Amino acid sequence: MDELKMHSPNFAEENVAKLEAMFPNCVTESKDEKGNLKKFIDFDLLKQELSKHIVDGPQERYHLNWPGKRESLLTANAPIAKTLRPCREESVDFDTTENLFIEGDNLDVLKLLQETYLGKIKLIYIDPPYNTGNDFIYADNFAESTEKYLLTSAQKDEEGNRLVPNTDSNGRFHSDWLSMIYSRLKLARNLLKEEGAIFISIDDGEAGNVRKLCDEVFGADNFVANIIWEKKYAPSNDAKWFSDNHDHIFIYAKDKQRWHPKPLPRTEEQNSRYTNRDDDPRGPWKSGDMSVKTYSVNYDYPITTPSGRVVNPPHSKCWRFSKEKMEELIADNRIWFGENGDNVPSIKRFLSEVKDGIVPLTIWKYKDVGHNQVGNQEVKKLFDNKGFFDGPKPVSLLNHILYLSTNHTNDIILDFFAGSATTAHAVMQQNAEDEGKRKFIMVQLPEPCNEKSEAFKAGYENIAEISKERIRLAGKKIKEE
Repeated sequence: MDELKMHSPNFAEENVAKLEAMFPNCVTESKDEKGNLKKFIDFDLLKQELSKHIVDGPQERYHLNWPGKRESLLTANAPIAKTLRPCREESVDFDTTENLFIEGDNLDVLKLLQETYLGKIKLIYIDPPYNTGNDFIYADNFAESTEKYLLTSAQKDEEGNRLVPNTDSNGRFHSDWLSMIYSRLKLARNLLKEEGAIFISIDDGEAGNVRKLCDEVFGADNFVANIIWEKKYAPSNDAKWFSDNHDHIFIYAKDKQRWHPKPLPRTEEQNSRYTNRDDDPRGPWKSGDMSVKTYSVNYDYPITTPSGRVVNPPHSKCWRFSKEKMEELIADNRIWFGENGDNVPSIKRFLSEVKDGIVPLTIWKYKDVGHNQVGNQEVKKLFDNKGFFDGPKPVSLLNHILYLSTNHTNDIILDFFAGSATTAHAVMQQNAEDEGKRKFIMVQLPEPCNEKSEAFKAGYENIAEISKERIRLAGKKIKEE
């Protein structure tokens, strides 16, 4: 008979868990009356989530903080009075593709997508500005009531756009960038499916802050991996300290228990490592170590080889299996003692019994997923050998992400920093390769091109125009091939 519980459920802890599911950013660590660290609700931040005005909160706590954080949250929650307008004359197969390219401020677009795409996006990939000191950030308004924000949310700078340079001499260099990305990640999380995930490309400059920020927005328990992508194939000899040859790609799931990457297909090289040295009817196999470091006296025993030699596990180690299990494996011809039956025993692992694929690694080599120079060449080939973007991501990198995180079905992929539209190109390419029906939503601000740039001289007034043309050209090329 099961023992009866002698206490009622802890409703306070259950309520904290419920609120964490709804507002993961409002759950923090704090000490209780006994000095123990526990999860607590940041009521000041919760009030902000439910308020139309900035709520002061002087309480110190463990979390990432910066000037303008509360204003950024207000900006994310403030409603807008805007709509999307179709543009058929610029579109290709408008009524059949179901793909979307939206030209506008991604903060506004993310708000507009909430009603139609809430909880429907399978994959979000973004490559935001890296905050190197020369990048532009979105000039959101971070110090107003909701009412005033509604009146000024369409504000533009003197050049007619909502981007402002974020130089490293700016006293709010990190704060402005964090406020920009925070409000957008808050809205993006709502759009993800429960089994969806977000991939964020970032360099070392803001990688630490992005990790903490995503822990807050998506919940630290939903962190999946920090991918290291080898973005260059050669060192930069003009580097002051080290040649920066990698970027980070942070992966967060909406619900880590419901999202898993697909195994990668096995290669011929990997399969060739399996042979059949004893003509085992179960087919090719390779041997594996039988000893383990975790010591247990019950797993420390002598084994007599077919040649009569007595073998013990290595010093301070023991065998992987119990004596009884080992005898079963030997009887089933799953233990290899070498050609002459005199070697240290090893376990036979059969190719027919291994996983259908390979568990993906957290280090992505350029030889497997491409590098920045490949991305540059891909754009140049589409635009008559003209390079309009600085360091666009290679299509193969996005194809790799799509393979790991989407299916052939009608999965929707969102990129709200579309830039060179590599994500759209990759979606079309991946669909062509596996006959998939994935759909993309790209968002790009019509950021003006520098009048001295190659793009402007070629007739492209803003980045969005180049992005759209890249999609049209890539789609045509894929269709022809």
